[in-house]
Amino acid sequence: MIDFTNKTLIKLKPTDLKDGMSTVSNLLIPNEEIGFAFSSMRDKLVFTNKRIIAVNTQGITGKKVDYTSIPYSKIQVFSIETSGTFDLDSELDVTISGLGTIRFELSSQTDIKKLGQFLSTFIV
Repeated sequence: MIDFTNKTLIKLKPTDLKDGMSTVSNLLIPNEEIGFAFSSMRDKLVFTNKRIIAVNTQGITGKKVDYTSIPYSKIQVFSIETSGTFDLDSELDVTISGLGTIRFELSSQTDIKKLGQFLSTFIV
């Protein structure tokens, strides 16, 4: 899901937190809680109170899954961009120490300001 060459993710839509929990429950540590969850066709993006977890389902059968964990302690900078009249997507750019910047393209249904506030709680 995170292609560090391309450094962008295709439009993700908000999804139910239960969906996010079912996707990453086996990766969570004690006291880790989900705050936001997003999905595309096969991929997921989950924001917890500790990190961002990107889930990339691969292959034809979808049995191979890549989990990428980005701890908030490694995020140096983030920026949000709200949707507009002609550009209906919201965007979240995250700069990760040692890796560079990743762009998450989120649907206009996303409350991007609320997501930014959530991230600020753990990064600032």
